[in-house]
Amino acid sequence: MRTPNILCVAISLAITGKAAAQNTVAIQWEKTQRISRTTPTLQVVYNPMLRENSPIYKGTFQALKDLQASYVRYVPWFPYPHAAVVELKAPTKTGTFWDFAYADPAMEALMKAQEGRPVVINFSTTPAWMWKTSKPVTVDADPDRVTWDYNQGTELVDSTGRQVADYYARLIGWYTKGGFTDELGKYHSSGHHYKIDYWEVLNEPDLEHKISPQLYTRLYDAIVTAMHKVSPSTKFTGISVAYETNPAWFEYFLNPANHRPGIPLDAISYHFYGRPSVNTLPIGNYQYSFFDQANGFLDRVRYIEAIRRRLSPKTMTQINEIGNILRDQDYKEPIPPTYWNLAGAMYAYLYLELTKIGIDVAGESQLVGYPTQFPDVSMMNWTNSKPNARYWVLRLLHDNLGPGDQLKSTSLGSEIVVAQAFVTRKGRQLMLINKYDKDQTLKLPEGAQKISYVDESTGDDPYATRPVTGNEVTLKPHTVAIVDFN
Repeated sequence: MRTPNILCVAISLAITGKAAAQNTVAIQWEKTQRISRTTPTLQVVYNPMLRENSPIYKGTFQALKDLQASYVRYVPWFPYPHAAVVELKAPTKTGTFWDFAYADPAMEALMKAQEGRPVVINFSTTPAWMWKTSKPVTVDADPDRVTWDYNQGTELVDSTGRQVADYYARLIGWYTKGGFTDELGKYHSSGHHYKIDYWEVLNEPDLEHKISPQLYTRLYDAIVTAMHKVSPSTKFTGISVAYETNPAWFEYFLNPANHRPGIPLDAISYHFYGRPSVNTLPIGNYQYSFFDQANGFLDRVRYIEAIRRRLSPKTMTQINEIGNILRDQDYKEPIPPTYWNLAGAMYAYLYLELTKIGIDVAGESQLVGYPTQFPDVSMMNWTNSKPNARYWVLRLLHDNLGPGDQLKSTSLGSEIVVAQAFVTRKGRQLMLINKYDKDQTLKLPEGAQKISYVDESTGDDPYATRPVTGNEVTLKPHTVAIVDFN
């Protein structure tokens, strides 16, 4: 009769020991696994909330300035043609129609907020009149009215790409050389002499105009050749596809044999958004599809990196749109606060895993969204002009981690919490991410001093900091934290 009791005790102890192992972080501080080269940053997409008359204008650009991030990507985008396209009408024999009235203010505010830190600029939208369409594309007189059908046509009027290239050469001249000479020989003065570190050539060409890798590469070469003559110090980012699932883009573009002689392949970019699965309804279930999709994306990143290293190893990789997109029906109700923590945790997870792969830039998307304009990717609360949890996760990472950090050997037998130790400019630190919506208590190695974190309790406020007592911490759902060690 005693044997079963002994067996039960043994099983109980085994289960308890396994649970303890799953919640105990072990770090080998002396063992470096790799050196980080990854910059955490964000993208800023133009929309009316970036205009001076917006109620969140000051808070938005103050948040950007306070972040002090490098490689911020700025994209004036086609739904707002007045700000995205600076020549909405084709030139005639007697006049041209260059107009920077709506493009300049947001660009000026962005460059002021960046204060000389590296930027990636992408005026991604080509004038509609440069494409063959069944009828002229009209633009609403109201600059704040969204125009989703502006990008029309799949065949250029000038198949050589020269017309598009000349447009972009004048555009970069406006912002870097103080002005440009138009098609009729008239000089237009801007007074701008910005340093544009990177110019990204077009945006999501696999969607916008449905451009093939071959046509895109010809356009890239033409545009880069023309822009480089105007701004020799500017580097260029290519591809920028929405979907990284087609390897033909990377095989073709990264092969120097497919480019004109001397064309630089400074950087490539592509995007990722987690989406709810069709059979998950409440937002609380989205955690599963988001992280599953993130893992699938990471597998594709590794494959793309193998292509890059084989064909163009000196080309950097900028994954400059990372976020989540909800279903249309989710916009009918206020997005619950826990969503922002979940989305922030997914970005932190991808930042960490991209660091392990060796990606150069991990850019969170995007600074400002609002109802009718992708509210699910916003890093600003459009109701109170304060940054939300997605911003504060990025801020927490940026304030503590970056290129040059040493990733130390770390183990934690949990599938719920991700742990990674670093030695950074601040000393010994541990990054923790609770992926799911359950509290998790962890046992830490000796020497933990304080924990800085973003969780459901911090809301739209800055990340919080508290002492670590007894080498134990409890993480609320979707917490992202940095633990400092002595």
